[in-house]
Amino acid sequence: MKDAQLNTLCQRHQAVLINSASNSITVAVVDAPSQALLDALHFATQKQIDIVCWTRQQMENHLHKPDQAPSANAAKGGETAAQLLNQTLRSAMTKRASDIHLEPAASRYRIRLRIDGVLHILQDIPKETGLALTARLKVLGNLDIAEHRLPQDGQFTVDLTGDSISFRIATLPCKEGEKVVLRLLHQVEQTLDLDTLGMYGAQLTAFRQALQQPQGLVLVTGPTGSGKTVTLYSALQTRNTSGINLCSVEDPIEIPLDGINQTQIHPRAGLTFQNVLRALLRQDPDIIMVGEIRDGDTAEIAIKAAQTGHLVLSTLHTNSTSETPNTFAANGRSTLDDLIGAYAGGSATPGKEALPALQTAPERSRCAIAQSLAQRATALAGKRLSALLPRLLWPNRVIRSVNRYSGITSVNCERRIGASTGSPPPTDRYRDTF
Repeated sequence: MKDAQLNTLCQRHQAVLINSASNSITVAVVDAPSQALLDALHFATQKQIDIVCWTRQQMENHLHKPDQAPSANAAKGGETAAQLLNQTLRSAMTKRASDIHLEPAASRYRIRLRIDGVLHILQDIPKETGLALTARLKVLGNLDIAEHRLPQDGQFTVDLTGDSISFRIATLPCKEGEKVVLRLLHQVEQTLDLDTLGMYGAQLTAFRQALQQPQGLVLVTGPTGSGKTVTLYSALQTRNTSGINLCSVEDPIEIPLDGINQTQIHPRAGLTFQNVLRALLRQDPDIIMVGEIRDGDTAEIAIKAAQTGHLVLSTLHTNSTSETPNTFAANGRSTLDDLIGAYAGGSATPGKEALPALQTAPERSRCAIAQSLAQRATALAGKRLSALLPRLLWPNRVIRSVNRYSGITSVNCERRIGASTGSPPPTDRYRDTF
C-alpha cells in the first residue's frame, strides 16, 4: 500500500503516519490506539506497527506545518490557520458575536459573525486557507478530520485574552465543502443573576416563587438567540446551595457551574437525554435541569419527573410563550394540555393574586418564560441588550382555549392572554423598551 493510502487510513482513525520502512511503520496517536486501527494497518501492510504517543499540541503542530498552510496569499502575510483562527475568535469576542460561520464557496471561504441576531461579513479567505482552518477546528473539537460526508458536532475550549472560552462546533457537508458554525457557549463577563434579565417586579417575584417550589416544571421558551440558556442558568444559580442536589443533562455543557452535577450526552456511545434522565431519577435529585426538550420521549420523562417530587427546569424552542403548548403537541405530547388545565380552578389574574393559587395548584407545572431579543439592540448606545421583553405565562382557562385555536397569530394570542391576566399587550411593552 502506498504512503498516501496509509495516510488516509490513519486519518480515519485520527492518527498520523510518521515513517514507513521495509518491515515496519510508525504511527502517532493522541490517545491509546484503537484495535480497529491496529488491525487495519496490519492487514494493509503486513508489517510491524510501532505506536508513538503525541500530545494534542504536537498533533496540531504536525497537521498545520507551514508547508500545509494552504494559501500562498496567507503565507505572504505570515498568517497560518492557527493565527487566523485566533484572530477570528478575538474579533468575535470583541464584537460580542454569538456565532461564527465558516462557509465554503467555489474559490473561497467566507467568514461571517452573527451579532444581535444579524449576520455580518468578517472577511473572505482563499479556499486552501479555509480548508486548513476547517481541519484545525475539527482537531480542536475532537472530530474525525477524515470524515467529510457526514455532519459532526463537538466542543472545545481555548484561552483568549487570559480567559478560557468554550465553543460548540458543528460541521455540515455542502456542495463546495464543509460548512462550520461555532457557537460561543460562555463568556466570563456574563452575570448569572435573575435581577439582570430585565424582568419587571411582579414577573420577577412570580418567577422566583416558582423556582422555590419543591416540584414542578419550569420552561424557558423562545427563539434561537433569545437568551434561554442564560435565563436557565441564572435560575439554576439561585438554588445552588449545599443543601440541594442539583443535576443537569446538557448537549453540550454550556456554562460549567460549581456545585452542580452536570452530565453531557454522548449519542454515539448511547448516552442520550432519555438514558441520562432515567438515571438521574435514581440519583436522589432535588432539581433536574434538562438543557433542551427536543422530542416527545424527553418531554415525557421530564413531565413524569415533575410529577414525582422533582423540580425540573428546561428550555423549549418556540417563537413566543403562547406557542409552548402547541410545540409540545407537535412533539406528540398532549400531556401539557392537562398541565395547563391544572390552573383552570385557580385565579385568572397573575401577580400578587396568583401567588396563593400557585401554592395550592397541582404540582405538575409552574410557568413558562419567553424572551424576545430586540432586532435594534445596536441602536441603544451600540451595546447589545442581553435580555429584553420577558413574558411570564401563567396557565388558565383563557390561555388553554386560545392555544387550541390554531388560526390566531402569536401577537393576537398574547393580546388575549394579556387581557385575561392583566398584563400589558406586546406592543405596549415594545413601546416602553424603545
